[in-house]
Amino acid sequence: PGSHLFRESMSMSSGRLVLDTSLGAISLALLSAAAPLTVNHIKSLVSANLYDNCCFYRSDFVIQCGLQTPDGRSVPNPYDDLSVNESQSPANKAVGNKRGTAAVAHWDVPDCGNSEFFINLSDNMHLNDAYGGYCVFAQIQEEDNESWETVDRIANVIKNDPQQRPRIHHIQVLLV
Repeated sequence: PGSHLFRESMSMSSGRLVLDTSLGAISLALLSAAAPLTVNHIKSLVSANLYDNCCFYRSDFVIQCGLQTPDGRSVPNPYDDLSVNESQSPANKAVGNKRGTAAVAHWDVPDCGNSEFFINLSDNMHLNDAYGGYCVFAQIQEEDNESWETVDRIANVIKNDPQQRPRIHHIQVLLV
């Protein structure tokens, strides 16, 4: 149904990522004050179209997306991983890994971040410190019913059939 975009609208005080998937839109408010390096890292990956034709592939306590295609193939990341983990900053700890927040994934090494990210399906406060912590960089606004419904729809589709991988058709950054 039409063009699918991962859009970002910027203002002086905040930004927004809108991820249009095969199952609907998810709008995330960027948390630049809590994770400035992580937000810039995600923005650069989106600008490079790194997520085009990738998919959500995990649904347990989070829905995770990254460099996998719907048929399970891995997509190489030509960019470096994030070399810092901002999860332990006071601003990031104040946000925490609550339902509807998006955090950057990382290897089981504390001070890094890779190109994958996840959206928490429930409050996962243990992720604030696990493996050095998972840095939250965005969140769904409480009143955004469409985004909440899309996240839950993606989670249910994957839970019911792990071979189903809701798709990110195209990602584009639009600066306003």
